[in-house]
Amino acid sequence: MSARPLRLRNPYALYLIPGVLAFLAVVIVPFAMNVYVSFTRWQGVGSPTWTGLANYRALMKDSRFWESFQHSVSMVLAMAVIPTAVGLVVAAALFDYIAQHFGSRLASVLRACFYLPQVLPITVAGIVWSWILAPENGSLNELLKAVGLGSLQQDWLGDPKFALYSVMAVMVWVQLGFPVVIFMAGLQRADPSLHEAAELDGANWWQRFWHVTLPQIRPEIHVVMLWCTIAALKVFGAVYVLTKGGPADATIVPSYFSFSTFFEKTDVGYGSAIATVLTLIILALTTIGLRFQTRSEAAQ
Repeated sequence: MSARPLRLRNPYALYLIPGVLAFLAVVIVPFAMNVYVSFTRWQGVGSPTWTGLANYRALMKDSRFWESFQHSVSMVLAMAVIPTAVGLVVAAALFDYIAQHFGSRLASVLRACFYLPQVLPITVAGIVWSWILAPENGSLNELLKAVGLGSLQQDWLGDPKFALYSVMAVMVWVQLGFPVVIFMAGLQRADPSLHEAAELDGANWWQRFWHVTLPQIRPEIHVVMLWCTIAALKVFGAVYVLTKGGPADATIVPSYFSFSTFFEKTDVGYGSAIATVLTLIILALTTIGLRFQTRSEAAQ
């Protein structure tokens, strides 16, 4: 009697194995190691010394840690709130005006131009902006001087009063293209008959946009806000290239604080604690955002 071949209930689950193994190796195992190290005092060499919650207790009393999270709130404003609001207006203008009057090809070209900063390496973009914002011979200061506004010239990245706002402005430029692309995709699936009905009822463009368009692209708004908020909380490259957290910690954010503590001060346990807290905050916000999105979609 020949043995019957073994049949799996769900053979497609086998295709998930490589992805699951990669996720374990790249995400779960490093995160577990980071959590363990956060409960120790370690300089990166030798054996770690178990200290329990000492790093976390010190973290709660660390003014630099809380200051870095205050700067993260500013980054959320620059990378999530402002790009979402401006992206909605830009996407609507490209979709409803540029595409209708000048053709969809021009609208697509302009959309690509807005998205270009997203595909540029942040190191390259940061170096270029550091040239633009340089206090001496920087393009911005030279432009202000040329138009008779030389009194407004500043050390945009070297003055603690302006450094954070300068980095925020750069991040608005970097992040704007993502909402524009997502919102234009959402506008393409919006039901045009609803716009026609609202127009026949006498609604102007703003009324149609607010009462007809926005409710239809609500899922895209949730995705953009969640994605951009997470990107703002873990922003690192731009701060590293532009200011390195300075001057006088004016632009320090949790990710750079963790990096500098980990590698520059070689306080690996404390740096791991910062990274762990940041990760848990991002996971909590992601969970809340996804639940809010699910409830919002179910209520429609």
